[in-house]
Amino acid sequence: MTDIWFRAGEATVLAAEGQVTDAMPEIVIGSVKGPVGTAFASMMGQTVGHTRFFVIRDLNQMVRPATMMTSKVTITSEAYIGLFGGVVQAAIGDAIVDCLKEGILPAEIANDVCMIITVWLDPRCADDKNLDKKDLYRTNYTAAKIAIGRAMKGEPTVEELIANRTKISHYALEGVLD
Repeated sequence: MTDIWFRAGEATVLAAEGQVTDAMPEIVIGSVKGPVGTAFASMMGQTVGHTRFFVIRDLNQMVRPATMMTSKVTITSEAYIGLFGGVVQAAIGDAIVDCLKEGILPAEIANDVCMIITVWLDPRCADDKNLDKKDLYRTNYTAAKIAIGRAMKGEPTVEELIANRTKISHYALEGVLD
């Protein structure tokens, strides 16, 4: 059994030039017997516009740790759900398996913890005739892997946050604060 009760991580990986494929997953990891496990089980039902499902790599290939994914954006089209449940889900599934393979997620706890991942998929992707699905895969794979690693390592640390308090500010504050 694991002593991981609640770990959180996030990452942002920006799209290639001319694409809207930015990825910004937020992940919680914790024991199936703790608060993350309770939240995970509570997500089994559906909410209109925010489809939830297990992360799979392909048919009959659900990842371990069991991972529930949901969209940060209200889903309004079949094209969106096709990308979300296709390329994005596959990228996240591959990232999780690679995290196991590389020891970022210890394989020995894979059945004792679960994960919830909220996923940003820009609504413009569904209608983008020039959508680069390889870039959509790249950003979601990379961001999921980084977010999982950060959750497992407790990054950024409190010390890093304090050290960067006056060096880094939210991008939306550009021109707002002096």
